[in-house]
Amino acid sequence: MLKIIVLFSLLFSCSSYEQFEQLVEESEIPSKTYKSNFNQTWQAVLEIMQQYDISVKNQEAGVVKTRWINNTSQINFSDAFGSKEMVKAAQFKLVINVIKGYRGKQEVSKVSIYRRQMIEKDFLQGWRLVRSDGILEKTILYRIERILKRESMIKKIEEQKAKEAEKELF
Repeated sequence: MLKIIVLFSLLFSCSSYEQFEQLVEESEIPSKTYKSNFNQTWQAVLEIMQQYDISVKNQEAGVVKTRWINNTSQINFSDAFGSKEMVKAAQFKLVINVIKGYRGKQEVSKVSIYRRQMIEKDFLQGWRLVRSDGILEKTILYRIERILKRESMIKKIEEQKAKEAEKELF
């Protein structure tokens, strides 16, 4: 009887570990907090996402979702130098969340990017969810940061020009 209980506990602990592993992977979603207000960050996200096929763009909810994007050639190219087998098909979808917050009295915004990558090695296995390498997500976060810095610099230059024009008037 004791052996049966131990066997069941081992079987269920393995399945709970798989669930735990999936939860941990989902909690490691790449994100970054910017010292910009929500509207500035939202516009930067939209500027970056122009190159993707967007299915949902909801500013009130702070969500941008893409349709499935085929990336079979990129997956097969990167795997050509490794030991992995070629895949029949690969596709991914991006979900970007923009959240408004405050750090002290300053308004900040946080951007999180979730990439759902699916691959199909052959017809019999079907589609399988694989973990993202995180490179695309980090690249998008970097580009958002660069756009926000550019806009901040432009704003400072315009303010400086306005002050100089005001001094010339008086």
